[in-house]
Amino acid sequence: MKIPPAKPWFPQEDLTKILADIKSVMESGMLTLHKVTKQFESKYAEYCGTKYAIAVNSGTSALEISLRSLKIESGDEVIVPTNTFIATPNSVIFATGKPVFADIDRKTLCLDPEDLKEHITPKTKGVIIVHIGGLITPNIKAIQEICEDHSLFLIEDAAHAQGSEFNGKKAGTFGVMAGFSFYPTKVMTSAEGGVITTNVEEYTNFSRTLRDQGKSGFLSGEIVELGYNWRMSEVHAVIALYQLNRLEEFISNREKIAKIYDSELSKIKEITPLEIPKICRSNFYKYIAFIDDSIDKEKFKKGLKENFTVSLSGGVYDIPCHLQPLYKKLYDYSEGMLPVAEKILPKHFCLPVYSDMTEENANYVTNSIRKVIG
Repeated sequence: MKIPPAKPWFPQEDLTKILADIKSVMESGMLTLHKVTKQFESKYAEYCGTKYAIAVNSGTSALEISLRSLKIESGDEVIVPTNTFIATPNSVIFATGKPVFADIDRKTLCLDPEDLKEHITPKTKGVIIVHIGGLITPNIKAIQEICEDHSLFLIEDAAHAQGSEFNGKKAGTFGVMAGFSFYPTKVMTSAEGGVITTNVEEYTNFSRTLRDQGKSGFLSGEIVELGYNWRMSEVHAVIALYQLNRLEEFISNREKIAKIYDSELSKIKEITPLEIPKICRSNFYKYIAFIDDSIDKEKFKKGLKENFTVSLSGGVYDIPCHLQPLYKKLYDYSEGMLPVAEKILPKHFCLPVYSDMTEENANYVTNSIRKVIG
């Protein structure tokens, strides 16, 4: 049995309809920022529980547009957890700000509110919270309060978290703006794409201007802002709509796989899954676990792949951002500065999980782990 690290799922009945709808879009001649995109935006906002959603071409552009909507300026600092994909801090730089890395909570791999407070300076303008692996940290309220107390904006990097919840409230509703990704590995995909959610009309209008080259309107030749081509095409919006309609089903299937992993891994003393608090609903974009110091992680991964054709999913993340060569060079970060991330991240790994994974697949993975560990 071959187990891939991740894969998108398009049920056959959806594929037939997707292809028919794409044909209709192509025949219409209206290939971007038209009725399908508007329909997707309306449905995504309704799903999340926000007033507005703005479809864009990636999660990365969703973050940069959000930061620019909040008017950060050169020299402004934005605090970012060191455990995130490089697009998060890069978006701060592209928006003319400076990313400042803070450490993580070892129980969640998300931003540590106490370390967040230590990094606030008079130059701090805002905070980006990252929902790692699909988990909204149970410290989200504490982080919101810190931001309110210091008059800082809070943006959600919800690239991993379509449909994730904390206390019944969905990702995309905890910050003033949020950015989601629909990259092919995500729980739902549009092949490439992203979306911004917000309740603020001003930020919505500005975001829509920026995503379309800074024009005052779709058919206008008047340029009012320094924008870019960050549009989602109608073809991508078609795919996104069908995936959104399946999102709850996808998450439910992933939850079933996670329960199997929880049960079986509890019998393997060398593996400890990341605990999901009961108040949280993870979409299980990633199933995160930690390996004992007695096991060589690279040999473990190699053994699974070569001997059992089980490919582990990509980590979140193996190298904290402050130790990436780019950021060591730009801002003189070095080892020892954010010790929790440096200690815990090398021990984590992510089991394969995808939306049409079967119980048989999951049991094969855990049985393979037993055999590799010995």
